[in-house]
Amino acid sequence: MAENAEGDLNSNLLHAPYHTGDPQLDTAIGQWLRWDKNPKTKEQIENLLRNGMNKELRDRLCCRMTFGTAGLRSTMGAGFCYINDLTVIQSTQGMYKYLERCFSDFKQRGFVVGYDTRGQVTSSCSSQRLAKLTAAVLLAKDVPVYLFSRYVPTPFVPYAVQELKAVAGVMITASHNRKEDNGYKVYWETGAQITSPHDKEILKCIEECVEPWNGSWNDNLVDTSPLKRDPLRDICRRYMEDLKKICFHRELNSKTTLKFVHTSFHGVGHDYVQLAFQVFGFKPPIPVPEQKDPDPDFSTVKCPNPEEGESVLELSLRLAEKENARIVLATDPDADRLAVAELQENGHWKVFTGNELAALFGWWMFDCWKKNTSRNADVKNVYMLATTVSSKILKAIALKEGFHFEETLPGFKWIGSRIKDLLENGKEVLFAFEESIGFLCGTSVLDKDGVSAAVVVAEMAAYLETMNITLKQQLIKVYEKYGYHISKTSYFLCYDPSTIKSIFERLRNFDSPKEYPKFCGTFAILHIRDVTTGYDSSQPNKKSVLPVSKNSQMITFTFQNGCVATLRTSGTEPKIKYYAEMCASPEQSDIAFLEEELRKLIEALIENFLEPSKNGLIWRSV
Repeated sequence: MAENAEGDLNSNLLHAPYHTGDPQLDTAIGQWLRWDKNPKTKEQIENLLRNGMNKELRDRLCCRMTFGTAGLRSTMGAGFCYINDLTVIQSTQGMYKYLERCFSDFKQRGFVVGYDTRGQVTSSCSSQRLAKLTAAVLLAKDVPVYLFSRYVPTPFVPYAVQELKAVAGVMITASHNRKEDNGYKVYWETGAQITSPHDKEILKCIEECVEPWNGSWNDNLVDTSPLKRDPLRDICRRYMEDLKKICFHRELNSKTTLKFVHTSFHGVGHDYVQLAFQVFGFKPPIPVPEQKDPDPDFSTVKCPNPEEGESVLELSLRLAEKENARIVLATDPDADRLAVAELQENGHWKVFTGNELAALFGWWMFDCWKKNTSRNADVKNVYMLATTVSSKILKAIALKEGFHFEETLPGFKWIGSRIKDLLENGKEVLFAFEESIGFLCGTSVLDKDGVSAAVVVAEMAAYLETMNITLKQQLIKVYEKYGYHISKTSYFLCYDPSTIKSIFERLRNFDSPKEYPKFCGTFAILHIRDVTTGYDSSQPNKKSVLPVSKNSQMITFTFQNGCVATLRTSGTEPKIKYYAEMCASPEQSDIAFLEEELRKLIEALIENFLEPSKNGLIWRSV
């Protein structure tokens, strides 16, 4: 009897108007419980309501996700600011509304949907399910949907958008984020990620259609609608065919004695990297057995980000030693980024930074272009790109070799859209990168691509091996020719947005209001660029050449000693990142001095500008 009474009480509580004392919250609770048809996430909200957890309810229900550097990205779970069935349906309804407005031929050209292998049992939420719901919303509105029948690397979605001439596409992924996260990454008809104003306009449209439409929950449409197509075989075949454009030594590859180990970090990469190696004429790379199959728990690594270096590459390095393989290639869980390690003569492993790999890629792609281009090809038509927080090594190579180098705001979406502009103007783009191990060789895809990068590194290593040169030795040759570029990138965790804001506001009002610092410790500052406000002291009109980016914090300091340092917030995680680089001329070859100068400057930067102990910042754990 008592049990029934409690059941009735709970039932009444959940179906009565909600009186939390906060009208906005009461409305949001009512909406969630009416609209959410996923029993697990609905139950999460019901439990919070039953236990009077108003603060957590407010945190989950009274704000929305916004587009960052990689689309929408958040924790999986119940709430309007999390990734779940309902918020993905809402996002897709907003997408539909916006695309219908932008493209009169939307219902002829269709939409691409891909997904990785993430999932969370407690929310009954997986990338595959979210992809099916994305497709269902559009199929219910008579839009043809190209839904991949199995998980794919992220670059396959922008590639498919271009190849199939779709109006847009979505990849359900949180890339290398922690296992609790997922995301919704949007690509425009160009095959590049969306940039402003599309992101803001889509958010407006999402706000206008938050209530699920009839048919939006009907994921059976994925199995029954004649408008659903599976592009997997066709796109995989075309992608692998296009890879041949950046393969220059197939015969040499087939004869190499070099062995490679590949880890796909419990994600999507294994099958696709194996195929890419085949296309380039290589024997298959040796997979790390514990990490080759998808596992949403990423159970053998403390975090699924190969950028973290040796600590997360343990299994692949040990396997490589056992198999006598000198090079380890690690694609992140959605295979859009690549880490590389090489065994040195002293028995230690060298894990290359993104900036070091870019120096090698830049040298290689230009060298291959020179050797394979026609005699009358104009080097002035050739471009390479990097984000502004990445190494300036490509700039140094460009100055010496005569091609063009351009910088963009952080985030590959800016690189992708700039490449599109350049290609439309008849330019040739050989290579682009961001320091967080994101690389693009060639222009078949307009986003970073770990699959093609992995096989290009293998070819580069096989070629150098014929001359008895290692990747590390070649890197030194590149620096000796174009100037040493020594960089360090790291981050602090900060979970309080107001602290982050006050750190950056202090820098804008340092010794007095509206005055930036003139020194950092003993290091004199030559120029300051603040992309958040659009200020650049190096420009005659004091205005930044890069577009203003008000939604994120980013300030760059150029020091008199030739060092460039940037402080910025992450677009996908609760981090304050710092990037610092000593850019030396080829004549400056005292590496120890350059490294020491960089170390001291970073120390001063942290102590004077970030003040970690005062601000309660959490140091990156190494």
